[in-house]
Amino acid sequence: MTALLVTALLAGGTAPAATTDGTATRTTPDGAPGASDGVPRLTDDRGRTLTLRGWNVEDKTHHGPDALVAITERHFADLRAHGFNFARLLVFWDDLEPRRGQYSEAYLRKIRRILDWARTHRVHVVIDAHQDVFGPAFDHRGIPAWATRTDGLPFTPHPDDWFAEYFEPAVQRAFTHLYEDADLQQAQARMWRLLADRFGGHPAVLGYDLINEPMGELRQGEDLATAARRIEATQLTPMYRRLAAAIRTRDRTNWLFVEPTPIVGEGVPTGLGRVADRRVVYAPHFYDTAMEAGADYDPAAGWIEAYEKAVNVYPREQSIPVVVGEWGPLNSGLPNMRRFHDDALASFTRYSSGWAAYVWCYGGGYCALDRDGRLRTNKERAVTPYAPAVAGTVRTDTHDPGTGTYRLAYRSSPRPGTTVLSLPPSRTGWRITVPGGRARPSARHVPAGPARQVTVRAVGGVEVRVTVRPAA
Repeated sequence: MTALLVTALLAGGTAPAATTDGTATRTTPDGAPGASDGVPRLTDDRGRTLTLRGWNVEDKTHHGPDALVAITERHFADLRAHGFNFARLLVFWDDLEPRRGQYSEAYLRKIRRILDWARTHRVHVVIDAHQDVFGPAFDHRGIPAWATRTDGLPFTPHPDDWFAEYFEPAVQRAFTHLYEDADLQQAQARMWRLLADRFGGHPAVLGYDLINEPMGELRQGEDLATAARRIEATQLTPMYRRLAAAIRTRDRTNWLFVEPTPIVGEGVPTGLGRVADRRVVYAPHFYDTAMEAGADYDPAAGWIEAYEKAVNVYPREQSIPVVVGEWGPLNSGLPNMRRFHDDALASFTRYSSGWAAYVWCYGGGYCALDRDGRLRTNKERAVTPYAPAVAGTVRTDTHDPGTGTYRLAYRSSPRPGTTVLSLPPSRTGWRITVPGGRARPSARHVPAGPARQVTVRAVGGVEVRVTVRPAA
């Protein structure tokens, strides 16, 4: 997440406004030109095109013996009940290895229990090694205190703007040591080898997010955008390569999610280099500084268009898929937040394989649901029909938030496979139309009631068009 300090440092960095009607559309390169040109899709082990829709699941409050107690099976049952298939699970190195070389078996058991719940409810999980303002040495969570080296530099808390604490000298120096000290490099790699060894074979695990919102140390006279690109190129890229190599000694198949610094949210393309692995996902976050400070969405400001332009550069160059790892405003009840959700979802569909919104919890602030489990204002905009798996090449993928109509067009794989449609809970039910006789849905009418899945089987190598409409 970003804050007003970043806005001040990058004033004037956004692009001119562009118009949008809020319709989420994906077009492949052999269709009409679009922002997704050159950005490949995430795929499963059967070669099907995947779409991930879900939320972050976390417990930042409890640690030690009480770590992760706030996460329950209800989280995953409710995710699936709303049609979501994805969770980004926050885990903390400081809980996993509270003392150097001593890993918590109790914490590992708790992670496994959470993954078992996810499997029960058919939710894919990315294990996220999370940090906020480095870790407990600065009264946050993430990198253990024993792995925090500041060279005696000062740290002043900013209780009204926690992100500003990233720019404190002690925090910045701690990142430098994490990236450059050989013993800390080895400790971080051992931590990831352990996680991959314990959970790489778990059916719920889709991949690993190697570090949350990494930052670094600015040099004298260096502006933030320049510093971010340097940190990404010279420190994050080598770190990701080291961690990828460590994980691959234990797990050869799951996806590796790599993040830029949060400065990508200011419309700054990342400076990350290539991570030479066949299963790498680019996982930026999607936060606007003004909205993080409590402002309403301004469609005319052009922030979404600037972000989308910047975020597409790296995955096009590297030919890797994109999954947005975090997004969502602090106050979703402001007048323009309905428009924000529709515009954001439309943008994600143009270039990404999915997203995890922030955060699936029960209460106020960023929480998706109130204490009674009802979606909070405008959060329901994220609950739409979609295709979790497509047995073929997606041509177009469109959701019209005005009518609730979802349209999918794809060319089926040469070898026949099963496409899956996810239909959220509905008071009216759904009507599914698939013209022609070479592709057939498992149901053409879905009654009102809970979320359902419908499959489509098609012969090989044909164009398939699917329309899902709310029933009258």
